[in-house]
Amino acid sequence: MLDVLTETNRPMSAYELARATGAPASTIYKIVDELLARDMLSRAGENAIWLGPRLLRYGLAYRASVDLFTEARREMDRLCAEVGETVQICARDGGMMTVVHMARGPGHFAVASDVGTRVPLNWTASGRLLLGHLPDAERRAIFAECARPSATKQAATDPAELSELAGREFRERIAIQMSASEYAVACIASPVCDHAGNCLATISIVLPESKAQADEARLAQAVRSAATNIESALGTPAPAASPVMDSAAR
Repeated sequence: MLDVLTETNRPMSAYELARATGAPASTIYKIVDELLARDMLSRAGENAIWLGPRLLRYGLAYRASVDLFTEARREMDRLCAEVGETVQICARDGGMMTVVHMARGPGHFAVASDVGTRVPLNWTASGRLLLGHLPDAERRAIFAECARPSATKQAATDPAELSELAGREFRERIAIQMSASEYAVACIASPVCDHAGNCLATISIVLPESKAQADEARLAQAVRSAATNIESALGTPAPAASPVMDSAAR
């Protein structure tokens, strides 16, 4: 039920929840009453049910306990101050990329994505990196299932192309995306990996495309160094990156 509400991102009636979950209506009504009493669900209007305030407490407690995101947030704030641009920490949620933390740059440039924003993995540089450590066949299968055209029509959707690009970018520890999810917006991202080399999250700079093109090398090095700093703080030295950045990453 909680997954359905989160995925649909709107209040639903108990009857709608029963249909969506495939559970008997009597069971859904019983669970709804229980979760309402515990503030894990809340009422929205006369008949609709929505997520409850206690879930925020659980989420914040979990996030605060995860060393990765504690270290990532610290490095995110440092990188934001260094480059003067918006910096995001992103993680994978199935076939989607989710913005977990964000530090806004001091300028007037604004991006549509905020904490909690979820977009298909193929729309962003971070999304591709989050699959980069997986075998090619697995990457292709995931992209085949989740890839969608972006609003700008500039995000790649071919699973083979995406898989090849994700693998190369992961090895180089840098991915750059221009205008794929938002017009004139660029994303420069680097993976944060565990001891086994799996990409757990990404750190990225989000900025105007023109500024990214003018200062690409410096910004790429800054975000790659930030990812390495997070890994080092967690005791996970980053592998050596390829010195070559393929222009196809753009």
